[in-house]
Amino acid sequence: MKNEMRNEYFQSPSLIGNLLRTLHVDIPLFLGLVLICTLSFVILYSAGGQEINVLIRHATRMGFAMLLMIVLAHINPRQFQSFSVLFFAGCVLLLLAVAVMGQIGKGAQRWLDLGFFRFQPSEFTKLSAPMMVAWYLAEQALPPKPKHVGIAGALLIVPVLLIAKQPDLGTALLVASSGAAVLFFAGLSWWFMIVCVLGGIALTPLLWNFYLHDYQKNRVLTFINPEADPMGAGYHIIQSKIAIGSGGVNGKGWLGSSQAELDFLPESSTDFIFAVFAEEFGLFGCVSLLFLYLLVIIRCFYIAVQAQDTYNRLLAGSLAFTFFVYVFVNIGMVIGVLPVVGVPLPLVSYGGTSMVTLMAGFGILMSIHTHRKVHPV
Repeated sequence: MKNEMRNEYFQSPSLIGNLLRTLHVDIPLFLGLVLICTLSFVILYSAGGQEINVLIRHATRMGFAMLLMIVLAHINPRQFQSFSVLFFAGCVLLLLAVAVMGQIGKGAQRWLDLGFFRFQPSEFTKLSAPMMVAWYLAEQALPPKPKHVGIAGALLIVPVLLIAKQPDLGTALLVASSGAAVLFFAGLSWWFMIVCVLGGIALTPLLWNFYLHDYQKNRVLTFINPEADPMGAGYHIIQSKIAIGSGGVNGKGWLGSSQAELDFLPESSTDFIFAVFAEEFGLFGCVSLLFLYLLVIIRCFYIAVQAQDTYNRLLAGSLAFTFFVYVFVNIGMVIGVLPVVGVPLPLVSYGGTSMVTLMAGFGILMSIHTHRKVHPV
């Protein structure tokens, strides 16, 4: 009896592994995601005021997102390519619907309310935009010619402008970067990219005077000198730096964030949750979290390299790059090296639509990797 129990114990990991493979789940990527999501519950309990209801809602959303990831991982990636145009067109129509009848909150018109479900269509565009650009470039000779780059840029500019008009400049930039990543991985010329960057710099005065809203200008000015308005526009970033600095090397310990506990740190469970994590777990904790993110990003790029056709390589590379940008932008704005743009910390911050979109992207990555044909050597 003891030997049977011992054998069953040692076989159980392989049984779980076989189950995940049957579901087309990439085990290394899945384990990295599970570890980050587990950490999110630990820090969210502290940052969310130690309310169990917050964890329950977070767990519900995460469970739905995980289920969606597994469902998408089971779909053949050829189906994603077939529905890229339809998905992109649907997202553009939803963005137009937001412009016409979207709900307004905190001075922005970004949400659609269906009565039983409230969501931001711009989040889904983070997936549909790179899928559309990858679909178009997969049909062309690579590296892309200037004409094809122009058409791809025209496809991107429509949702980017609609999102920026809401206004949601942070999400608009993320959508633009996800599409631009597809062009980069398609072999876009370095000279072309340099010219585009220089052109963007040249247009900066025009954008500043005629396009940016006052609050967006304030964010840039606050990024340059947050101490100029310590109780107003600079309050978020100043309190965030205080929280990170007070954590030191070892941190104050779990539930020890005075900045969050005393409500000095705004948005402590969403955009600025990394500051709470740094205060409680210190430098060592931050390095550990960044290491987990790095493992996930490396695995995503590995999947992109192993993809066996142009569409999947471009899409997988873009999804991996977009996740990296998510992490980089959030942590950069929290520590004060980037302007505050309202980007949540992926898989850790409290939120619904963002979590679902991220997990959907990982599901597509898993589908690309687990459905590839392995040729015997």
